[in-house]
Amino acid sequence: MVLNKEELKNKIIYRSLYRGTKEMDLLISSFVKSVINNLNYNDLLLLESLMNVDDENLYKLNNNLPTTVDIKENKIVNLFRCFSI
Repeated sequence: MVLNKEELKNKIIYRSLYRGTKEMDLLISSFVKSVINNLNYNDLLLLESLMNVDDENLYKLNNNLPTTVDIKENKIVNLFRCFSI
């Protein structure tokens, strides 16, 4: 199923708000809100992929710690790695 840009943005925003822990909800949703309106469709697909990574590895990624899953380097990953609240 191919989503249009607005549907994809809404899916990403929803996923960012319901991570499982309040700390990750805050971190991820703040990051998404700060970048989502400046992304093209391909970047949104990269962001959606990042939203599918588990909270523990996203936390490690954001804190420049080694992750237990392979996360491909790209524009969105680099933005997230440098993001802080």
